[in-house]
Amino acid sequence: MSYTFMPALDKAALEKWSPRTRTGKLVLEGKVTSLNEIFSKNMPLLEPEIVDYFLPNLKYAVIDRKHVQKMTDAGRRTKIQIVVIVGDESSYVGIGIGKAKQYTDALAKALRDAKLNIRPIRRGCGSWECRCGEPHSVPFTVTGFSGSVRITLKPAPKGTGLVAGDIAKIVLRLAGIRDVWTQSMGETRTTLNFAKAAVNALHNTYKFVTPLDWIKT
Repeated sequence: MSYTFMPALDKAALEKWSPRTRTGKLVLEGKVTSLNEIFSKNMPLLEPEIVDYFLPNLKYAVIDRKHVQKMTDAGRRTKIQIVVIVGDESSYVGIGIGKAKQYTDALAKALRDAKLNIRPIRRGCGSWECRCGEPHSVPFTVTGFSGSVRITLKPAPKGTGLVAGDIAKIVLRLAGIRDVWTQSMGETRTTLNFAKAAVNALHNTYKFVTPLDWIKT
């Protein structure tokens, strides 16, 4: 199955952007100069335009699209549900879900949700077989969870490629990972949970690991 990477920048919304939050106002005033500064200072990210402002080269891929139904007093209502992955192929990746009657509305909601859920990641060369020092893989072994799905990312030497399932490959490519070994368990056929677990694993590369974390895994 092939997936297409598309630009995620909403130029029209960014041009008309009038910040409604303190973080947005600081960004527009030039007092906050990077997305990394927002996360390092633990500032709330509540406006997708902030992501567009700092990451103009952000891309997205639609990994799942289906019709969902809900029974109401007025009868059965059908909507389109879309799941997207966004990433700058370098330092950030996120996942979003959107539901609407029309495809374009559902996609817009999914992109907004993904941008608000974007988080920083760390890349590196954690493989003892490589040691090239370039950020082509993950810096260390890391695990992500979602539902029954558990996925472990292991550093791989340059040239290995992405040894992973199709959905995990999309997540890893948008995160800028070129070489990695993966091990997954659980109901990996569930697209949403598989993607969430892969994103969670990448987000965990940015966290500090404590001895208690090793015991839990």
